[in-house]
Amino acid sequence: MHIRDTSEGYGIISRLFHWLMAVAIVAMFILGVWMVRLDYYSPYYNSAPDIHRSVGMILLFALLLRWAWRAINPKPSDADLSPFEQKASYIVHWGFYVLLLALMISGYLISTPDGDPISIFDWFDVPALIKMPGLETPAGNVHRILAYAIIGLAIIHALAALKHHFIDKSAVMTRMWSGPLNSPPVSEKENHR
Repeated sequence: MHIRDTSEGYGIISRLFHWLMAVAIVAMFILGVWMVRLDYYSPYYNSAPDIHRSVGMILLFALLLRWAWRAINPKPSDADLSPFEQKASYIVHWGFYVLLLALMISGYLISTPDGDPISIFDWFDVPALIKMPGLETPAGNVHRILAYAIIGLAIIHALAALKHHFIDKSAVMTRMWSGPLNSPPVSEKENHR
């Protein structure tokens, strides 16, 4: 099993980042849509936003770690994609990163305009960096728009992956699911010396 990425595919760390964040982001979207419809008398009126904030901050830390991991790993080859598909892939991936960062920052700003920290599952607090009462409304509007944009982009991303897998018979989706296909892990190469 590959830990690091190779030119043939993604290692286990990148794949875990990808799939766990994808599931968490979809779950956060569903939770967000559901919780804004709760009334004051719902038993989840306070707990649902607390969970949403906590998971959102954890996802922000995971996004930063994912960027660091990507920076120190080789990029798997995209030679089996056309030049147009390569450009589109680049735009979609970096679009995800920018939109996710903006989404998470806007979520942070919704929760901290009064100067109160965000408690992460009562484990630790993320301090408020600015105090700007009233910021929660415009930040909330931005947050909602970004959330829908990310889900729209995720649908396009998933459809493209399915097209590559089932129509083009490309290994693009397989590499993100099961990792590099062509070369043995580093430890196996060392054992054969």
